[in-house]
Amino acid sequence: MSAARVTVIDIAKAAGVSKSTVSLVLQASPLVNEVTRAKVTAVMRELGYVYNRGAANLRQSRAKSKIVGVVVNDLTNGFFAEVAVGVDMVVQSAGFVQFLANTNESVDRQLEVIASMREHGISGLIVSPARGSKAADFKPLVNAGIPVVLMVRNIQGSKVSSITSDNHAGIYAAVEHLASLGHRRIAFFGGFPDMSIFDERLAGYRDGLIAAGLGFDEELVFPSAPSRAGGVEALGRALSIADRATACVSFNDAVAFGVCDGLRFHRLEPGADFAVVGFDDVIEAKSTVPALTTISVDPQGMGRRAAQLLLKQINAGKPEPESLVGAVRLVVRDSCGATKAGSGRKAS
Repeated sequence: MSAARVTVIDIAKAAGVSKSTVSLVLQASPLVNEVTRAKVTAVMRELGYVYNRGAANLRQSRAKSKIVGVVVNDLTNGFFAEVAVGVDMVVQSAGFVQFLANTNESVDRQLEVIASMREHGISGLIVSPARGSKAADFKPLVNAGIPVVLMVRNIQGSKVSSITSDNHAGIYAAVEHLASLGHRRIAFFGGFPDMSIFDERLAGYRDGLIAAGLGFDEELVFPSAPSRAGGVEALGRALSIADRATACVSFNDAVAFGVCDGLRFHRLEPGADFAVVGFDDVIEAKSTVPALTTISVDPQGMGRRAAQLLLKQINAGKPEPESLVGAVRLVVRDSCGATKAGSGRKAS
């Protein structure tokens, strides 16, 4: 292969890595481990590739486009589809286009798609971080002056902006409501302890139980994947203990839907035999049977606010980190067994 014709794609194929990984190596990024760096460097030498840094810098100077990157951790969760719609409403009206990518909770994939977006000259980035993300993952973006807004999950020390929901107040209100219906064994389903918002929601659950005079029982906490399948799995474990719960608050609506699936598998009816409360209030929550009682965070509204914050920072030129926490609202429907459906009140 002629050295003059060797491309980044050729190197990626020969080294068995992605194009984005090769680009990170060329940029001397600390995000690439030494084994991969050595492998890619060896292939470049073997193929006779010469990095034209001057041309790369020229491309970067021309790359300021009207593109906003949006990276989410689980696009199969309807919540993020609604968030993306909210983002698009704002960026489109401002003359930008949305570049959407899904990481499927993989930090490595997150680094790759962000690197690819940078190659396309994004003006800013909105990220719902993958499980296990660290502040250091966003340092190259901060150093490059690229505005970043973390959404749903905040990461302490990242030095970028964030927009989250009042997780503690939401779960607290859910527990308070279930206790008012007479439940004394209330479980917590879904999420993992290494997720940044898990502790906030678990603290709301614990404080809600204590305030209701029920006390916190770790036996009723069932971590699981924050998905429909995770809800089914958590419910199965909950039904296997001697002193069963009669109600649950869920990490999100996807988990709550899975709990309802699992209940029906065990010939139990959500709302009648077991009370279920979700968190998010996705579009499906209102139309599912029974309609899901949940904590509404207004997904589209969160997307709009995240986009507005990002555009504000892009227009300012020099990003100054801001942290926004959105109010949440308990929406009572049928899955909790309450006779009054469709009402709502602000969680405090």
